[in-house]
Amino acid sequence: MSIVITGATGQLGRHVVEALLQRNVPAGEIVATGRSVEKLAGLAGRGVQVKAMDYADASSVAAALKGARKLLLISGSEVGQRVEQHRTVIEAAKAEGVELLAYTSIANADSTGMKLAAEHRATEAILRESGVPFVLLRNGWYLENYTDQLPGTLAQGALAGSAGNGQVSGAARADYAHAAAAVLVAEGQAGTVYELGGDEAFSMADLAAEISSATGKTITYNDLPAQEYAGLLTGAGVPEPFAEILADSDLGIARGDLLVSSGDLRRLIGRPATSLAEAVRAAAAAV
Repeated sequence: MSIVITGATGQLGRHVVEALLQRNVPAGEIVATGRSVEKLAGLAGRGVQVKAMDYADASSVAAALKGARKLLLISGSEVGQRVEQHRTVIEAAKAEGVELLAYTSIANADSTGMKLAAEHRATEAILRESGVPFVLLRNGWYLENYTDQLPGTLAQGALAGSAGNGQVSGAARADYAHAAAAVLVAEGQAGTVYELGGDEAFSMADLAAEISSATGKTITYNDLPAQEYAGLLTGAGVPEPFAEILADSDLGIARGDLLVSSGDLRRLIGRPATSLAEAVRAAAAAV
C-alpha cells in the first residue's frame, strides 16, 4: 500500500515527496507520478517509486493508482480542462478503493468570487458526490507568485496590479507541501477542510515596501483598473485568457477573498509559516 503524489514533476509535488521523506515515510511506499517521468529520475535513484500519469489519459491514471492507499491530487495546470481531468483521477481512485484522497483546492473556495476558483469548486462537488473519502487542502497564494517576479520588478522599479489595499495570506510553496505531508501521514482526516494561508496577511504596498527594504531600491505599487492591468500583462507576453484571470484574482484580493485566519497551516506544519520578509530577503539574495 502506498501514498501516491500526482504532479510530482511540478514544484509543489516535489516538495511534498521531500516532506514525506523527511517524515520518515519509507521511499518505497511513496509513488511520484507525472507526465515526464525522466524528470523524476533523481527520486527514483533514492528508492521512490516513479510512475507515468497524464490526467487526460485514464489508463495511465488507473495504472499509477494500483495499490494506492492514499492519494494527493494536485490540481492540474490546464485551466479550462481541469474539471474533467480531476474527475478521471477521482473515478480511478474510487475504483481502486483509495482510503483517502487529498485535493489541493483554493482558499475560501466555497465563498470566493474569483474566476480561478470555479474549477476548484466543481472538483470539490465531484469529490462530495464520489463516495471517495477526501480531505480538502484549500491552499492560499504562494509567496513565490511574487518573489519569482523579483528581477522584473527591480528592472521596472514598480509593482503593478489591481488588488487595491486588499490583503493576501501568502505562504511559501514548501509550507503548503509540508501541510499536505502532515495530512497524508495522519489518520482520521476524511471530511476535513483545511483553509491554508500564512500567519500575517500583506497588501501589495506592503510587498513593495519589503522589496525596497531588502534590495535598497525604492519600489512603488501602482494600482490599475483590472482591464488596464490585464492589458499590461498581455503586452508583456502573458496569454490574454490568463492575463484576465490574473487581473480578476487581484480583484479577489481587493475583496479579501484570499485572507485566511484559520491558523490551520501553522498547526499542521508545527511552526510559523514563512513570512513575506523572509521570502523577499531570500529572493533578493539570489538575484
